[in-house]
Amino acid sequence: MREVRVDNLQARFDDAGVWLELIDLSLLAALCLVGAGVCWDIVRKRWEPLREKLANIAVAIGNILLERTLYGAVFLIALWLVEPLAWWRIPVNGWTWALALLAADLSYYWMHRIEHKVRFFWTIHSAHHSSERFDFSTSLRLSWLEGPVEWIFLVPMVLLGFDLVQTIVAFLAVVAYQSWIHTEKVGTLGWLDRVFNTPSAHRVHHGSHHPYLDKNFGGVLMLWDRLFGTYQPETAPVSYGLTTPLASRNPFIIVFHEAKALYSDCRNAHSWRDRLHFLIKSPGWKPDTHAHTDH
Repeated sequence: MREVRVDNLQARFDDAGVWLELIDLSLLAALCLVGAGVCWDIVRKRWEPLREKLANIAVAIGNILLERTLYGAVFLIALWLVEPLAWWRIPVNGWTWALALLAADLSYYWMHRIEHKVRFFWTIHSAHHSSERFDFSTSLRLSWLEGPVEWIFLVPMVLLGFDLVQTIVAFLAVVAYQSWIHTEKVGTLGWLDRVFNTPSAHRVHHGSHHPYLDKNFGGVLMLWDRLFGTYQPETAPVSYGLTTPLASRNPFIIVFHEAKALYSDCRNAHSWRDRLHFLIKSPGWKPDTHAHTDH
């Protein structure tokens, strides 16, 4: 069993300082792009896009407040409790940072895919997909409920022996990378679209229609999508949002609309078996037809 090094936890974060600074810089750049978009909408009097951006920013404010306080603590403590169970210890060096980033990207792929395929997790993730516009501010439209559950998907990395801090920072790097890909301003990029998660690849992921539904789950690399059969190139214009439009810019409705629907389905279910299926089966599953009607 691996010893927990509580006394030097801060030192471990300090050792990852360069990575954290790069992540902060990428997020700052994303915020600058969002701010520029807001200013442009005001100057050009583009009120509908502006309202959507402001809704995304409102959701982001709530998410940032929770992530930096309560949820950040839950995330860290949960993984810290797992660390003593690690099978062995992988040293922290340049080579293992590269390996950790690869492992974090794979972990992100499966987390993201499960968020789309399991109703309980889709209830949380759907807020990010509910906008019918796609710009830099869309990257800020993250549910307030993701923090308490996302740590679960990093448990395998910690059990395999990756350093706790290295695991968290690598995962944050994968997430931070995606701040620039929410845009229609960048077209297709040739072979890069087949290797990396580019704006084109991610536009596909946000599509609300076939053949784009449930495609391109990768965080940084398209390797996992190509390996597991979920890759789809951009071949036609993309329509964004949910298959059943949300039609609200209220941040509370954006975050909780699907949770309300799930609660209603479970409350009205005829059996505990159906309630369980509502939680673990695909979004839109119905006990009578097993149809997928909303995603």
